[in-house]
Amino acid sequence: MTSPATPAAGATGATGAAASGAVTPAASATSATSAASAASVASVPLTPIFVRLKLSLLRNGLKGSSKRKAAYFTTLGFALLVGFFVTLGLSMLHGNAHAGTVVVLLAAILALGWAFMPLFFPTGDETLDPTRLVMLPLRPRPLVRALFASSLVGIGPLFTLCLAAGSVIAVARGAAGAVAAVVGAPLLVLGCVALARAVATANVRLLTSRKGRDLALLSGLLIAVGAQVANFASQSLLEAGGLSTLEPAEAVVRWLPPATAVGMVDSVSQGAYGVAAAQLALTLAALAALLWFWERTLTKLMVTPDGSTIAAVRPVKDRGEGGFWSLLPAGRTGATMQRTLRYVVRDPKTKASWVTALAIGLIIPVFNALQGTGSLYLACFGAGMLGVQMYNQFGQDTSAFWMVAQTISGPRDAYVELRARAAALALVTVPYTVLVTAVTAALIGNWSAFPAALGLALALVGSMLCTGALASARFPYSIPSDGAFKNVAPGQGGLAWMGIFAGLAVSAVICAPMIALTIWLNVADHHDVSWILLPLGVVWGALATWAGLRLAAPTVARKLPEILWAVSKG
Repeated sequence: MTSPATPAAGATGATGAAASGAVTPAASATSATSAASAASVASVPLTPIFVRLKLSLLRNGLKGSSKRKAAYFTTLGFALLVGFFVTLGLSMLHGNAHAGTVVVLLAAILALGWAFMPLFFPTGDETLDPTRLVMLPLRPRPLVRALFASSLVGIGPLFTLCLAAGSVIAVARGAAGAVAAVVGAPLLVLGCVALARAVATANVRLLTSRKGRDLALLSGLLIAVGAQVANFASQSLLEAGGLSTLEPAEAVVRWLPPATAVGMVDSVSQGAYGVAAAQLALTLAALAALLWFWERTLTKLMVTPDGSTIAAVRPVKDRGEGGFWSLLPAGRTGATMQRTLRYVVRDPKTKASWVTALAIGLIIPVFNALQGTGSLYLACFGAGMLGVQMYNQFGQDTSAFWMVAQTISGPRDAYVELRARAAALALVTVPYTVLVTAVTAALIGNWSAFPAALGLALALVGSMLCTGALASARFPYSIPSDGAFKNVAPGQGGLAWMGIFAGLAVSAVICAPMIALTIWLNVADHHDVSWILLPLGVVWGALATWAGLRLAAPTVARKLPEILWAVSKG
């Protein structure tokens, strides 16, 4: 692509050459030929070429892979089936008093999905990265038009068009409403696609970096959290009196593009032509603003050096050993704790596993408490989610475990290694368990049971640290570095599940005395002495952790070659 500064740079170079008297007839002929070639390329209409390229990408992507072809056509069929039934369902809302509320809010949700899904699934469309075209002599405005047209080809735009058609059918009434529907449905699709392209281009450096891959790994968490939020919202909506409670939100959203396209159809059907004209103008203005922002971002992206190039010429700063890391113990324990915590921050799959555990462990007790069906002992769920992170401790090292193995000369070294890894996990798990239990107690309003629930949760954490150390020693497996959702190497799935399920079962057995004591205190109505479960839980968890580390250390020291082989298969 040619930046706005390129012609000026070429003119400056030509002036300098002329001033030095270095311009020869051959050079002039070459420059004229290059200029003519660039002019001819610039005059070629790009939109049909890019649409054909997009179709070629879709067609060629299905060649040579029956699995990819089956996945694509399955996705296409599923999208068409869901789109048909959603369109049919929205069409059946025609004439309903709350049809406008439903379709306007649906349009807003659809736009949010288009805006943020490319950040979590950046590999779904090869054309999301315009930097691949940086060496071509393309102007920004024709390139934007061509990319915009090619973005309308695919399963996503087709599904969006189905929802847009159903939405406008639901609210269109009369001849004027039908005309507005013909205009509103395409505007909604165009607004969604332009929003997605503008956001994707502005974040293209993120999408092609390690942080972008981290976002892709966290997409499962986004879906899980969204499902919980949708479930809670639907239940609250039914309890609050139905769709009428959403009308204040809909009155605001109908003025937010691109939902204004659907709001315009509803306003025309109600005879509010002035309001409809304002909404139409707002929709067109927003679409133009998105295209302008996209063009500006694209121009800046194509003429700005890559961040990795800039970083390469910067002096490396001395990070030192201060800050949080200086608070860790000295020697092998502190170094191992630091390495384990750095895995959590830097390794994409370890980070995804931890963030998912932290989020789901908080969502389950909190959402149940908000729905009125919660229990303070559901805080143990969060402790269990984080306790699972102790399993397969050596698998996260992959083939680099050989460096750890070189430092283990006996059971004592293995014990210190496992103890440091357990301490790093406890450094996060224990405060997190206290926080989740406190939040759940505040939402339920049952502070009297807080010590008992916290004591049981801490005992569970200690039990899972115990079984996690044993499982890491006896059932290690490899975590492949490739594949966003592939966490076990081929052939080791049974080994992984065996370690996890056996560990959970043994953890329940280890915690059985604490569970039995908790049940007895509640059944016998001895709530006044239930606080004793907190110190008992702390001691029980600490003893269980110590016993597990002591039992696992000799196995680790004895089976170092087997562990290295098992964790290096990925």
